[in-house]
Amino acid sequence: MNDWEERAARRAEDRERRAQERVASSLARTEQRAVDREAASRLREEARTARRSEEEQRRATLVEEREARPRRRQSTGALARTGEQRVERDTRHYATDRDPERIRTLAARGATPEALAAVFGVPVAEIAAVLAEV
Repeated sequence: MNDWEERAARRAEDRERRAQERVASSLARTEQRAVDREAASRLREEARTARRSEEEQRRATLVEEREARPRRRQSTGALARTGEQRVERDTRHYATDRDPERIRTLAARGATPEALAAVFGVPVAEIAAVLAEV
């Protein structure tokens, strides 16, 4: 082997060695990036968990503060204060006020004498007599 062939062989070996070093460093960088990504992901998840727990604690304290505050009166009145439902009264046997002025007012609003007689429980003739009194 002459000098030229030895140099060519050495250059080829150097090229091969450099290529292997590049591949090895590339693999090392890839592995390092994967490790860094995993660490960053873990840190983000820990921060997310910490934020969630802080938010839950903040909400709990807000709820406690809200419950500790005196209650404002709500529009529903007695239901909000006492918690008791309003009782629907049975008004079937209540006496209806048969004021002649009221009968005339209802008739002026468009109620028929038959309807007024049914509501007040009196004969139609009596309603007609009240309306004729004007």
